[in-house]
Amino acid sequence: MSPVFVGRDAELAALGEALSRAEAGEPGALFVGGEAGVGKTRLVQEFLRRATADGAVAALGGCIESGADALPYHPVSAALRSLLRQLGAEFRAAVDGQEGELARLLPELGEMDRGRPEAGDRARLFGLTAGLLERLAADRTLVLALEDLHWADRSTRELLSYLLRALTHGRLLIVATYRADDLHRRHPLRPALAEYERLRTTARLELPRFDRAEVRRQLAAVHGEAPPEEVVERVFERSGGNAFFVEELACSIREGSPGGISDSLRDLLLVRVEALPDEVQSVVRTAAAGGSEVGFRLLAAVTGRAEDELIEPLRTAVAAAVLQPSDEAESFRFRHALMREAVLGDLLPGERSRLSRRYAEALEADPSLVRSEERAGRLAYHWYDARDPARALPAVLAAAGAARARHAFAEQHHLLELALELWDDVPEELRRRTMRRDTGLFPAVSPEEPGDFVDLLAALTAAARLAGERERALALAKRALRELEGAPAPGPRSGSSSGDALRAAWFWTERHRLVLDLSRSDGWEEIARAQELVRDLPPSAVHAEVLTHAAHWHVVHRPGPAAIEIAERAVEACRAAGAEVTGLTARHTLAWLTIHSGDVEAGLEQAREVCAREPTPDNAHVLLRGHGNLAEALHGLGRYAEAAETAERGGRLAERHGSADTASFIDGNLAESLIRLGRWDDAREVLERAASRSGVSARIRAHLAEQRAELALARGEYEEARRWLKECAGSATGPHPEPQHTLPQARFAMVLAAADGRILEVRSLLEAAAGDAVAPGHHRYAWPLLYEAAAAEARAAGLAAAEPGRGAAVERIRAAMEHLPRFAPLWAAQALMIEAELLTAEGRDATGRWREAVAADRLEDPALPAIARSRLAEALVSQDAAGSRAEAGELLRQAAAVARELGAAPLEAEITALAGRARIPLRQDGDRAAPPPDPVAALGLTAREREVLRLVAAGRSNRRIAEELFISPKTASVHVSNILAKLGASNRGEAAAIAHRLGAFTG
Repeated sequence: MSPVFVGRDAELAALGEALSRAEAGEPGALFVGGEAGVGKTRLVQEFLRRATADGAVAALGGCIESGADALPYHPVSAALRSLLRQLGAEFRAAVDGQEGELARLLPELGEMDRGRPEAGDRARLFGLTAGLLERLAADRTLVLALEDLHWADRSTRELLSYLLRALTHGRLLIVATYRADDLHRRHPLRPALAEYERLRTTARLELPRFDRAEVRRQLAAVHGEAPPEEVVERVFERSGGNAFFVEELACSIREGSPGGISDSLRDLLLVRVEALPDEVQSVVRTAAAGGSEVGFRLLAAVTGRAEDELIEPLRTAVAAAVLQPSDEAESFRFRHALMREAVLGDLLPGERSRLSRRYAEALEADPSLVRSEERAGRLAYHWYDARDPARALPAVLAAAGAARARHAFAEQHHLLELALELWDDVPEELRRRTMRRDTGLFPAVSPEEPGDFVDLLAALTAAARLAGERERALALAKRALRELEGAPAPGPRSGSSSGDALRAAWFWTERHRLVLDLSRSDGWEEIARAQELVRDLPPSAVHAEVLTHAAHWHVVHRPGPAAIEIAERAVEACRAAGAEVTGLTARHTLAWLTIHSGDVEAGLEQAREVCAREPTPDNAHVLLRGHGNLAEALHGLGRYAEAAETAERGGRLAERHGSADTASFIDGNLAESLIRLGRWDDAREVLERAASRSGVSARIRAHLAEQRAELALARGEYEEARRWLKECAGSATGPHPEPQHTLPQARFAMVLAAADGRILEVRSLLEAAAGDAVAPGHHRYAWPLLYEAAAAEARAAGLAAAEPGRGAAVERIRAAMEHLPRFAPLWAAQALMIEAELLTAEGRDATGRWREAVAADRLEDPALPAIARSRLAEALVSQDAAGSRAEAGELLRQAAAVARELGAAPLEAEITALAGRARIPLRQDGDRAAPPPDPVAALGLTAREREVLRLVAAGRSNRRIAEELFISPKTASVHVSNILAKLGASNRGEAAAIAHRLGAFTG
């Protein structure tokens, strides 16, 4: 190898800049790509040498080739192991009591927590890893180098993606290399790199080949003297500037045989190996079959050589720059992965399978030959490559169990697919002995040990779902159900059909979850079929799971007495089956239904009892969701302060458990309550925090977009509201909508339509969202929806376009109100306000209703009383009775003060317009506040456009406008078009309605 580092000044400068930003506290990542052999590893080595010389702590981890030893998280585990070795006690202190969970990445920390892993637990593992790195990088600069990312397993790619988004503090730089020429069109790293590049803190370098001058410098460094120009030309032409090939050619030139090298890449790579003595070549071939890196003791066992006898061949291979020793352990790897590929490709037919068998046998005889976390995976792939299905199936299943325990769900899924491939070639008795419950792979769908093909399909279905391969999981579930429903009774192994019924119910429940995730249906057909199958069976974990999912379906779609009955049965089934975690979910579902049935305090107490339990690895994800659901229930009742407190507590718990998705979901609930409490700036900060987390699902992002739309509407930021409404519409519901999303989104659209004076659109939106009645159990969403509809009708009173159909619209709203409960003070107050608005829409006296609304107590939302006061003031002004103006003035001043403090621009504009029309001052004598805002100031109209809008509101044609303003009709038409665009109005009538509603040109 060249003893001198050649070229790469620009690349080193880019790495240096990234390191400087990291040293300043801005974590970042740099991805270095290039073809095999171009010099990526040498560049990273030189950079790490310089970084450590400047005081940084560097840790290196390399990905290993898929197949022989595809180990989840391997490069990150290796880098963490290096940090543990370098930092010792300081590293262990930074682990902060999370040894059991972080042991999934670094077994040296202790025993892993053995809770049954689910998808949320992996998010927690990722969060804990990010927290560990941030703590380690708080007072020092850390450089994590991850090599050969093109071989990264899926779990590593997903962990890296999480870290790139989640790491926002600390002096950390991640440098990763990958082979650009290996990234075919469907390579999984290709979309991942595109995703990484969109992040502000990441950059990408493509390492070019050497030019002729750099090849000359490299040859001079290898030879110790300047090479002849004809040698430079020949080497440059043959190598194409690839640094690795240049060194290989330089070696052959030094040995005096530059013309004897084949033009084929394989021959060029093998020329150095073929020059070795036969016994050394034998060791090298054996090492190639062992994986990217092979331990010294393992290699001795497989070659059958005593350790002393092995040292000399290895020394020769290292001296020839074929192998190189590892810095971290007593192991060896090929100097370049391309060389190992060439050696493997040169093995004789059957030679590789025999070598793989010897590796597997050596590992079974002495498991200490490899690290504990690597053993299962290496055995699985060695037996698979040995083409011995009877030995491979048990090893593959054991490796799948180990991958599941480490939350490496993609690798678990891949290994179980191998098991499916091996299945038919393994004797039935061996299959039965191999498929043991203690692997954690097989769902407990019957009291017996698993043993047949359907059990394997169950394990594979669950694994595919956890790995995010939902289409594959759904296909597997359908295949299993065909197997079960086509089998004659009695079942193939249980002696009765009850076991198969239970397994079928489990698969129908899986289908229920999958069709919901894929938005294929609302899931009712699937969960109904599962209920039918377990109806007459004794209690079991499957029975409990089925009923719990059924109860939740009713919560979303059909809450009511029947739903409570199902939820109670679910709780009892969980208790009878000992399904403690599922029971917590069932109890929370029952609590929610109890609350909304009117037994509020009993339901809240049930929910609080669940949330008060101590989190464990098994139940943490249920308790976290429970905090979010309790906060949502409290919010729906109008108990916003307690809802916010509950959400804050749940959010802290989710952060501590590393669950980004749940933390952001709970933050959405927190922001919703903060908005109602009038803490709008705090709500905006919470929403920004929630959206900035990595790993947040599209469904949760839609939930956050709903709250952003709510906040924008309250502030009168209508264009912003439209943008967020567009983002959340559909993404939270898919083709099978849920009222908890459709009703708020319909309300947002109604507010926007009413603001533009489109009353007919408001009516259409209400009819589409609610029909003749709002679905039971969704009253927390229904009351605000009906109020906006009623308020729009009241504001449209007097507009000719609103008269047709007004009576039917008012009656529709009243009919919908009849079916909604009013046992929460908030709902009772909203009902009074709706009734008052409807009376106003009908031209009747609403003063009494507005007085009742103003007097409503226990309302924590400051905006509602302000609205009620302003509307009561409007009713008093219209009466023009003695004393009414004075009372109206006091009410308006109180409402205006709240609107100003909140920043509620639409409400403040309405109050200002009303005060202007009624000649009521909003400031008492001595007040030195700024004058009230212009009601159309926020519309962005020019002075001339305001003049034109005044005449449009007065009903003038373009020709009359032109005459009055002394402009041409064409210019008047242009002004009108601009006004319609700025107001979002579709015609002149809507523009006039907006001006009329704002009272823009009255008084």
